[in-house]
Amino acid sequence: MAQKTATIIGATGLIGSHLLQQLQVSDAFDTIKVIGRRTAGYKNPKTEELVIDFEDEAAFKKAIKGSDAVFCAVGTTNKKVNGNKTAYRKVDFDIPVNAARFTAETGCNIFAIISAVGADSNSKNFYTRLKGEMEEAVQQQNISTLLIFRPSLLLGKRNETRIAESLGKWIMKPLSFLIPARMKPIEAEDIAKAMIHAANSDLKGNHIFHYPEIKTMQRI
Repeated sequence: MAQKTATIIGATGLIGSHLLQQLQVSDAFDTIKVIGRRTAGYKNPKTEELVIDFEDEAAFKKAIKGSDAVFCAVGTTNKKVNGNKTAYRKVDFDIPVNAARFTAETGCNIFAIISAVGADSNSKNFYTRLKGEMEEAVQQQNISTLLIFRPSLLLGKRNETRIAESLGKWIMKPLSFLIPARMKPIEAEDIAKAMIHAANSDLKGNHIFHYPEIKTMQRI
């Protein structure tokens, strides 16, 4: 069986950490490259850390080269960037779009990306508009299999406290049966499972997954 390499961008986040854990015990990939701004000290023998400046395009492209599938779960918050929309865009737009471009340019056929429910480049909301713009830019790249995941509220234990998100979980989880399917809160672990399964399927072209498709995919 051919050796396969998975690359993760955003492995320290909620979804990214589950992706890393699941890929480390999966037989689907022999090597896992983790691209980040700083080392996290991973000890797993399958895992290789690549510390780069994401604005250094040559280093970014070199880090992605040799991948069979790229998983992008990077994202920030207003709190982390102190409300700076330009800094927010550098993380949630520039990094994934460049990652998609380098995925295509280095001959990798599979790119899986976390977006958000309601992503729409015409939205008046900054966050959903940014995600929509990111999706459109990523879709312009020549990638054989593009997998876009649009979760709503994420469930799972974070390393940081997000008060609004915590309140949303407290309110929405017990009332999820009243919420439209696409808007239901979802476990980050389930998203990671669905991403890995989709990347190992025979899917070709561009695909967008919401809650119902993610729940179905991660059970297969």
